[in-house]
Amino acid sequence: MIRLGLTGYPLAHSLSPRLHMAALTACGLEGEYRLYPVAPDDKQALQALTARLRSGELTGLNVTLPHKQNVLPFLDELTPEARAIGAVNTLYLRKGRLIGHNTDAAGFRADMGRLFVCPPPEKRALVIGSGGGARAVVYVLLRDGWEVTVAALLLDQAEALAESLGRAAGGGSVRVIPAETGAIRAAASSLALIVNASPVGMTPHHQAMPWPEEAPFPPGAAVYDLVYHPRETRLARAARRAGLKALTGLGMLVEQAALAFECWTGTSAPRAAMFASVEEICCVT
Repeated sequence: MIRLGLTGYPLAHSLSPRLHMAALTACGLEGEYRLYPVAPDDKQALQALTARLRSGELTGLNVTLPHKQNVLPFLDELTPEARAIGAVNTLYLRKGRLIGHNTDAAGFRADMGRLFVCPPPEKRALVIGSGGGARAVVYVLLRDGWEVTVAALLLDQAEALAESLGRAAGGGSVRVIPAETGAIRAAASSLALIVNASPVGMTPHHQAMPWPEEAPFPPGAAVYDLVYHPRETRLARAARRAGLKALTGLGMLVEQAALAFECWTGTSAPRAAMFASVEEICCVT
């Protein structure tokens, strides 16, 4: 019996159970995928959950906000990409050691490619947010030669992100600005890409928007919103009204889940079946 699950908080609107149960069924594997909500400050519960992985009671865990970094002290080892990013979203046991892996980066890279027929002449990006998802996005962008500005409410967290990822990605520089209208407006004029890597706009708070309403979108830019629930975020809708190409995060969600499934089972993930399991609820349009 393959026992999988997701930890984070809150989890009520997660689509991960649908994705992974569809994958298990399509592959003819007996298993389950359950939600394990752990409050943001409950380190004891998080440690107890990782102990269930160590004991073999659980086969694998996904990790989402706010625990992509909180869980690091309870792990034995990080894969090279997870170590460089400094955040994990996939946990598994190998030879008695609890391993933290990051499939968000590969998932983002695979899906973001749909925004550009060819690379823009000036690769300047603004990433909104400074948590675990933002770290994966910034890592990918730096490795792909982008100049990155991070707009964040938690400036200390964003500065730590900039310093560590600048080194890990081979010396790329990251500028940090406050997530305020004036600062974002000043940074916007030369952008080719805007990425929302914060939870702002996610169900049930779908009326919120991470981009300031008073700030115009840079002409010709593209928008990628990691939020995938609701079907179309307010940010994506506003960007499309302004004539920009915009995607929400369903493609990244499916790809990162498929890569995690392959880590846990050693079986090629049935991506078409996984996508079909969630597209009616939350699809990129």
